Amino acid sequence: MPRIAPIDTAHADAAVQTTLAGVKAKIGMVPNLFSTFAQSPAVLNGYLALSDALGKGVLTAKQREIISLAVGQANECSYCLSAHTLMGKGAGLSPEGIRKAREGSAETALDAAVASLARRLIDVRGQVLDADLVAARSAGLGDAHIVEIVANVAINVLTNYTNNVALTEIDFPKVDVELRSAA
Repeated sequence: MPRIAPIDTAHADAAVQTTLAGVKAKIGMVPNLFSTFAQSPAVLNGYLALSDALGKGVLTAKQREIISLAVGQANECSYCLSAHTLMGKGAGLSPEGIRKAREGSAETALDAAVASLARRLIDVRGQVLDADLVAARSAGLGDAHIVEIVANVAINVLTNYTNNVALTEIDFPKVDVELRSAA
């Protein structure tokens, strides 16, 4: 049972209803996370604005999903792992690619650099070493990539922590946080 209940859309104010209707029109559903964010319209609108802006950046949809999976695994967020496993498939990640992303790696060198830096940011709370940036740049990541990886890690920490605090009910095919080795 959630510790923070999703907002009852029928009783939400008109602005929140309009925002959530826009989410439903765009993705076909209103995920429970968004209804939970709607407890604070500022958080809901801030999340949606940053998410939309990051979708127009230099990172591909696949790379953003790799980050989401790496960060979700590090933060043990069942909700986000479930959502981003489904979204990762839609962005072109194979089952092996999803597993690798959760491990902080990827199937290509460039995507592995994205995953590795994202995971490193979580592990050291942003206090990366010069060598971490040298490795990222050597793999082909530019400064725009690096700054966007930081922003994508941040937005995923917001969703992970919210779900972990709220115990948001998972409304995607459930994925276990325990990462099992490939068989």
